[in-house]
Order: sequence, then C-alpha cells, then structure tokens
Amino acid sequence: MKRTLTTLGTLMITTTPALAYGGPETTETSLLVTLLLGFGIIIIAGQLIPGVILFTSALKALCGKTRKETAPATGR
Repeated sequence: MKRTLTTLGTLMITTTPALAYGGPETTETSLLVTLLLGFGIIIIAGQLIPGVILFTSALKALCGKTRKETAPATGR
C-alpha cells in the first residue's frame, strides 16, 4: 500500500506541470485552467439555482397575501 501511494504521488508530481504548461508559442489557456474554470462555473451554477428558488419563496412568504380564516361564532 505504501509503495502504491509513493508511486502514485511521484507520478502526480511529475505529470502535473506538463498538464498546466501551455508552451511559450501559444497565448491560449491550458487544458487544466479551462477544466478548473468549468468546474468552478458548475459549482456556482449549482449553488445559484437553489438559492434563487429559496429567495423567491421567501419573498412570496413575506409579501404574499395572507388569508386569515376566523372560526364562526357559536352560542351567542
């Protein structure tokens, strides 16, 4: 198990700069940066949609018309 983790760690350390490196001749962003930005956008969108739903339901609860029903008076 220890040997596997060491091998995996060494492999990650040596290959990560190659994935992040875009090269001197290109002005585009690298694949790793694009994937990171896409992942961040997915997280933000995933949090934004339930937040908007919760906000609109709170506004409806605060500003909506409340209908009060009273019990009919009996015995008088």
